[in-house]
Amino acid sequence: MAAVSLRLPNSIYELAKSLSKEDHVSLNQFIATAVSEKVSALNTESYINERSKRASKEKFLKALSKVSNEEAEPYDRL
Repeated sequence: MAAVSLRLPNSIYELAKSLSKEDHVSLNQFIATAVSEKVSALNTESYINERSKRASKEKFLKALSKVSNEEAEPYDRL
């Protein structure tokens, strides 16, 4: 595990400290989780962009043709 020295504006530091207390976690854990969430979001965007390069309209229409034409249950309707 790596140790990182981090500079934050006082306002962000105080808010993060307060939120970590509300969440019953250490400030370290709070920041690690926040960084993990950001990394995950950016990584997901990269994955989707890469995955979209393999997509084709033909494959989409083939998959769509397998969807039932039955009416949706009431709880599934928009």
